[in-house]
Amino acid sequence: MKRFAALFAALDRTTSTRTKTRALADYFRDAPEADRLWCIALLSGRRPRRTITTTKLREWAAERAGIPLWLFETCYPVVGDLSETIALILPEPSRESDLPLAEWIARLRALDTADEETRKAAILDAWDSLAPDERFVFNKLLTGGWRMGVSQKLMTRALSQATDIDEAELTHRLMGDWTPDTVSWAGLIEAPDPTADLSRPYPFYLAYQVDGAPEELGPASDWLAERKWDGIRGQLILRGGEHWLWSRGEELITERFPELARLRDFLPPGTVIDGEVLAWDRQDETPLPFARLQPRIGRKTVPKKLLSEAPVILMAYDLLEWQGTDLRGAPLSQRRETLAGALSNLPEELPVRLSPRVAATDWAGLAEARAQSRDLGAEGLMLKRLSAPYLAGRKKGDWWKWKVDPLTIDAVMIYAQAGSGRRATLYTDFTFAVWDGNALVPFTKAYSGLTDAEFGEITRWVRKNTTERFGPVRAVRPEHVFEIAFEGIQQSPRHKSGVALRFPRMARWRKDKPVSEANTLHDLKAMLAQYG
Repeated sequence: MKRFAALFAALDRTTSTRTKTRALADYFRDAPEADRLWCIALLSGRRPRRTITTTKLREWAAERAGIPLWLFETCYPVVGDLSETIALILPEPSRESDLPLAEWIARLRALDTADEETRKAAILDAWDSLAPDERFVFNKLLTGGWRMGVSQKLMTRALSQATDIDEAELTHRLMGDWTPDTVSWAGLIEAPDPTADLSRPYPFYLAYQVDGAPEELGPASDWLAERKWDGIRGQLILRGGEHWLWSRGEELITERFPELARLRDFLPPGTVIDGEVLAWDRQDETPLPFARLQPRIGRKTVPKKLLSEAPVILMAYDLLEWQGTDLRGAPLSQRRETLAGALSNLPEELPVRLSPRVAATDWAGLAEARAQSRDLGAEGLMLKRLSAPYLAGRKKGDWWKWKVDPLTIDAVMIYAQAGSGRRATLYTDFTFAVWDGNALVPFTKAYSGLTDAEFGEITRWVRKNTTERFGPVRAVRPEHVFEIAFEGIQQSPRHKSGVALRFPRMARWRKDKPVSEANTLHDLKAMLAQYG
C-alpha cells in the first residue's frame, strides 16, 4: 500500500502528462504483479464493490477520533472529500503495516459477507495501521470514489513504456470482460495472442465535435456523411459460434438485446460490426425515441412484454472484422463496401440495418440535411473521411460529429446545492423552474456550463439569499434566469412538470432577463409535442 499511496500522491501533485506517465511507468516496472494488475483494474473502472456505507464510515471515524458526528459533518464540506476528511481527523496509527495493495483489496472483499461488528473492527484496525496518506487511499477503496486524474489512454501509454509493448495492442488487450480474479499479469499483458479471448471487442473510434466551418475539412466528396442516431453505441462480435454485444463503455450488454442472437445464423464467424442499438418502429422503419430504449438498459434479462414494446435493431456503421480478418487498417470506403455486401442479402426481418449514406454533393447540401436531423429523431450528422483507417480512441482529423444546435429554454433557479471534491466550497448544482400561471414548477437540474468565476459569483449570492434549508439543499429567492441547453425532451410521470430533459446544462446566465420573462410550462410541453 505504501508504494501505491506514493503513486497516488505523485499523480495528484502534478498536471503534467509526462510526469504522470513516468510515475505510472515506474510503478508498472517495480510493483508486485498482483498490485500492477489491480492498478490497471482501478484505472479502467474495474473497482471492487463497495461493502460499507459512507454513513457507517462517518460514524466510525467520528467515534475513533473522539468527536461528535455533527462536528465531522461540519468538517466534511470544508475539506471537500470524504476519504480525506476521515484520514485527517483520525489519531496517529499505533503501528505500521506494509501489506501490498492486492492484500488490502482482498481483505476488503472478504468483508462482503461479514456482520457489521466484524466490518467495523476490521476497518478500525486498518486505520490504526496506516499512515495518513495510506489511509486516504484505503478510504478511496472503501467508498469507491476513485479518481486519480489519469485517463485510460494515459495509463495505457505508461504501460507501453514499462513493457515495450505497442500501445494500440495493449489497448486491445485491456478491453473485454476481465477482472484481476480471472486473469494474471502474464495472461493479460504478456500473452502473445491477445485475441485468444473470443469475446474481446476492439477499442472504439470516437469523434470530435466540428469546431469550425465544415468547409475547412476539404471537399465534401472526401467524406461519408451519416445520421448521428441517439441510441447505444455498441460492437456486435460473432466468433466461435457465439455472439457478444459490448457498449462503448466496455460493458457487456448481450443479454439485454437477445434479438441480435439471430444474426449468428446469417453472418459468418469472425464478424465484428460497429453500430448503434436503436429502439425501432418496424412498421415505419424509423427510430423510436431514446426513452423507449431506456427501460432495457438496466436489465439483466428482458421480459417478452418489453421485447415487444421496445424492439431494437443494430444500425451498422462499420465492419471491423470479416471472416476472421482485422479490417481496421483498410480505408473506410473499403470497409463500407464489404459491410454493404455482407448485409445486402440478409432477410429483411433481421434486426440489422446498414446506416444510410446522407446523399449530398456539397457542404450546403449536407447543412440542409443536418437541419432536418431533429425531425428524423437524429442528433445531427457524422462525418467520416473515406480514406481513413479505423483508429482507437478520440483522434482529431478523420471522424467528426456535426450535431444540431441544442434546444434551449430560459428558466429560473430555485434551489442550490454545493458540489463535491474540489467543488465542495461552491454551489454548483442547481434546480430550475418554469412558470405555470403564477407558480414556478421545477423541471430539471443542471450543474455544468458556467465559468469558475460565475460559479464563485453565484455561490456568494446563494449564501446571502437562502430562504430555506433542506439538508444540503438551499431554497433561494427566484431572482436569476439561466438559459438551459439540452439535447432532447421526453414525457416523465416521475417529474412534477411531466417532462424530463436529456443532457441539460447551463448555456449562459441571463442577467439581462427579468424572472417574469422566463419560459412557461406551456412552452416546454409545446417542445415535447414537437420533439418528444
